[in-house]
Amino acid sequence: MTDAYKNTHPYMRECATEAARVARGAATAPLDRPTHCAGWDVRTLVNHWVLYTSHGLEHRALRTPLPDELTGRDFTADPGWAEAYAGQLDRALAAWDDPAVWEGEVDLGSASMPAADVAQMIVKEMAVHGWDVAVSTGQEFHVSEGAARLVLDVVEKHGELYRRYDGFADPVAVPDGAPVFDRALAASGRDPRQGVTGG
Repeated sequence: MTDAYKNTHPYMRECATEAARVARGAATAPLDRPTHCAGWDVRTLVNHWVLYTSHGLEHRALRTPLPDELTGRDFTADPGWAEAYAGQLDRALAAWDDPAVWEGEVDLGSASMPAADVAQMIVKEMAVHGWDVAVSTGQEFHVSEGAARLVLDVVEKHGELYRRYDGFADPVAVPDGAPVFDRALAASGRDPRQGVTGG
């Protein structure tokens, strides 16, 4: 059993469970409600979240590209989108539930990256955008200390890459001793007390 599988898959499962819960809570929210992600309403945010953290997560494990049909789909047009998302998360988790999948590289098109790094970055997307969806629909996103630490590590490791492509805003200051997940959110340009300052 690889360390990456052993150390990350449980947090992937934890964050997926919480993402599914938040999605169910968001299913009745107005889709045109603004979010704290610049230029994105709830519909745009949810579609991005669903695409990359469930379909994208599975396709990265399988080493297959996302079909154009998925990248252009409005998932929220389906009244049962939240349950469909939960089901797709289960399929993605199953695809990663094999230590061999965590070995080697994943082709990202213009570059490749170790599979473990790709998986951890998508867990970060699941949690951080899950928090975005939760905040935008009157909910909270809960993670364990271990999952929060994983998200913080990813944000700190890849923060400059995200900022280069406008994925993160500048870091936000938080008090000394702030919870780990608050620190991860702040490092990604989000104010855990007031909402998001970046996309």
